[in-house]
Amino acid sequence: MTTTRTHAFSATFMAFAASLGSAAAGAQAVDKPASPLADAQLTWQQCAALGNNNDARLACFDRWAQQQTLPSVSVPVAPPVLASTQAPPVDGAMPATRVISVATTEGCRDRQYSALSRFWELENATDCGTFGFRGYRPLNVSVSAATKKPQVPTSPSPDHTGDPIAYQANEMRIGLSVRTKLAQGLLTQNDPVKKDSLWFAYSQQSTWQLFNGAISRPFRTTDHEPELMYVYPTDFKLPGGWRWRYAGVGLVHQSNGQTLPLSRSWNRVYLMGGAELGDEFQITGRIWKRISEDAAKDDNPDIADYIGRAEITGRWNLNRDNTLGVTVRNNLRDSGRGSVKLEWLKAIGDPTKSNLRFHTQLFHGYGDTLVDYNRKRTVLSIGLSLVDF
Repeated sequence: MTTTRTHAFSATFMAFAASLGSAAAGAQAVDKPASPLADAQLTWQQCAALGNNNDARLACFDRWAQQQTLPSVSVPVAPPVLASTQAPPVDGAMPATRVISVATTEGCRDRQYSALSRFWELENATDCGTFGFRGYRPLNVSVSAATKKPQVPTSPSPDHTGDPIAYQANEMRIGLSVRTKLAQGLLTQNDPVKKDSLWFAYSQQSTWQLFNGAISRPFRTTDHEPELMYVYPTDFKLPGGWRWRYAGVGLVHQSNGQTLPLSRSWNRVYLMGGAELGDEFQITGRIWKRISEDAAKDDNPDIADYIGRAEITGRWNLNRDNTLGVTVRNNLRDSGRGSVKLEWLKAIGDPTKSNLRFHTQLFHGYGDTLVDYNRKRTVLSIGLSLVDF
């Protein structure tokens, strides 16, 4: 019986080989393509009859599958793809191939590049494109406590002194700050490494008398700050291993959107720059000039003498979970007015994946809010912040 099966297998295999030979010869003839009728002689039963000869059986089924499509001289080879999955068949149709593109770079999230390079997208490799929303200053919700209650707002301008209101020293604070890149490569153009950029940002800070039920828990202030800024990448070596990473110029408007007597606003142009030491220390600074206004329309002619004319911020990434920061503002005059702000941000979760931080801030000086620009205050705030999302 074994001999009989062997002869039957040999006869079937020889018939299959002859059929494949005829098909191959027909495919090689350019002026005489293979006959669909000849191809139809190959059936799946013939392939199944090849038994345990896996290679021959697989080749047979491959050829049989090709014959199920329209007749053609050659089968085009699909280009390589990064990844693919099979979509489920619909109404008995053959499964379709769905191509999944895989990003080759994390751009502004790629931590092999420095913090300042990622934040301002200073290099081609840290570019995340235009018109995408990113964090600017921290988005935060916090509880604040001041050493004294807010005082009656005043200003040297006529009709700019408010009325006494029974505000409490303790408040809630809500901060919103986002930005988007409007354009890039304006001056660097096709530079293989550097990439300059033009940004628009909007920041808002509100103070809410949440705990003051006696006056129906109002929002005491809301400051609005739209901003336009141009950033140019640099890479100059400084003493001690520091690198000067960027320079820029900006235009900013700040106002509280109030009517008289509480209306406060001003416009500034500024120069800015930033340096870093590895990924551990960053120093950024700004110096500004107020844009003059008509005296009759100026809500706060002396605002620069209190809030200041320049600021410098230092940031120390103590470890992967903790960041310390200090911001100093000064009016660059003999009076030395300004402010100092101390911050501690602690990561909640894995800081490489989460942008959520426990945020503690201590502020002392002038300009805690725009309506209090000429009032010295000490305010402690504790809450949650979302940074550089």
